[in-house]
Parts: sequence; structure tokens; C-alpha cells
Amino acid sequence: MALESATLLKAGLLLLMAAQVLPLVSGCNRGFFERMISDLCLAKFKFDMGGLDPGLWCSWPDTTEIYEGLTNCTYQVAMRMDCFWPNQIVDRFFMQIHQTYFHDCALTGRLLHDPPIGVLAPFIAVPVLVTLLMTALVVWRSKRTEGVL
Repeated sequence: MALESATLLKAGLLLLMAAQVLPLVSGCNRGFFERMISDLCLAKFKFDMGGLDPGLWCSWPDTTEIYEGLTNCTYQVAMRMDCFWPNQIVDRFFMQIHQTYFHDCALTGRLLHDPPIGVLAPFIAVPVLVTLLMTALVVWRSKRTEGVL
């Protein structure tokens, strides 16, 4: 019984030590990573967005460079800390960014639209005209019986 409990105690201590050492060896310290993207990336993003008129926050051409900088920052921090990118922390981070800065933005600027009529018309007219032409050709050919056989 004493030998068995000593073995269990050693196994428990070994697991406890592994639990302390493995996060350091495996790379990504999730709490530190979250703090770093908040301190480095979010601080710069807030500064850049503060310099932009809030009325332009929903304008993609005006915010794209700032947003790309934020995305690149989170990626660079993740690579330097041996973290996967994207991950759950980054997903939550961007969800918070969108809830804070882009919650009032309409989706109309990002929805797909029909092409202009000058582009759309040929794609509609050509198949319709070909169908009518082929139908007329079949009807005309079926009325001419001479020389069929």
C-alpha cells in the first residue's frame, strides 16, 4: 500500500511539474498574447481611429488602411509569440472592435450589387436572341420538306 501511494505521489508530482513546464515549452502564452495585442495593436488602432472623423468610420476606403494595420499587428504579435493565427483570442478581439467601432455601419456598402445595365443587358439579350433564332430556324426547316430525305 505504501509503495503504491508513493508511486501515485511521484506520478502526481510529475504531472504537476509537466503542467507548469509544458505551457512554457509549447509556445503561446494566451494571457500574455491577449495583453500584448490589447496594449500594442488596440492602442494604435484607437489612436488612428481617433484621428478619423467618426462619420467616416463606416467608410471602408477611409478605414481599410487602419483595419489592415490592426490585422497585420495581431498577426505579427502571434508569430513572435509562437501562437496560431487566427485563433479564438483574435476572433474575440475583432468582435469587440466591430462592436465598438462598426456597430452602426450599414451592410449596404458591402453587399453584392447587380452590375450596370450596360454589362447586364448583353448577358440577357444574347441567350434570348439565340434561343429565338434557333426556334425560328427549326420551324422554318420543318416547313421545308423538299430534299430532306
